Amino acid sequence: MIDVAIVDDHQIVRSGFRELLSADSTIRVSFESPDGESALTELRTAKCDVLLLDISLPGKSGVDVLRSVRQRYPDMKVLILSGYPEESYALAMIKNGASGYLCKDCGQDELLRAIRTVSQGRRYVSARTAEMLADEMSGGRTAALHESLSDRELQVFLRLARGESVSDIAEHLHLSVKTISTYRSRLNEKLKVSSNAELATYALRHGLITD
Repeated sequence: MIDVAIVDDHQIVRSGFRELLSADSTIRVSFESPDGESALTELRTAKCDVLLLDISLPGKSGVDVLRSVRQRYPDMKVLILSGYPEESYALAMIKNGASGYLCKDCGQDELLRAIRTVSQGRRYVSARTAEMLADEMSGGRTAALHESLSDRELQVFLRLARGESVSDIAEHLHLSVKTISTYRSRLNEKLKVSSNAELATYALRHGLITD
């Protein structure tokens, strides 16, 4: 039996995924959570082999949750199920520890196949993500600058791009203001921007946040 948890802030989406998973007698939904904080609380006691995780969550984002899971539960498999296209996040999330990436409009067969694949310790990538990886390895695709960010850098970047202040980010991530400022300077250098406004513009242009 594969124990699966669903983390998404929309009830109708969680219900839809639960219904899709009910078609497979070898998969059991251990719990559902509407946000990252409650998901991490549930994981302290609930059995979970595969975590189905959305990126856009209230409070702790999917990027935040992925980092916490990698630190606390290194054997747990995290399958990103996102409304963002593969071009936006797939390679960045996989490089930072996700076991796979699927768009929410995937079919039932693909979802079940992905869960079985990652539960066996293998990575699952869609045909489009595999194509991007192949293009990058062959030199036919230049990786986007944000794909080289560490999970912590990506956390700080997305919060800055959404307009959070350095002090608010420091409080949310339990880091010092000085540390967040250092991350901001590093992000400006890596992403070749010079201000928070340009960080936000970069995020919008690459489909990492919405207006």
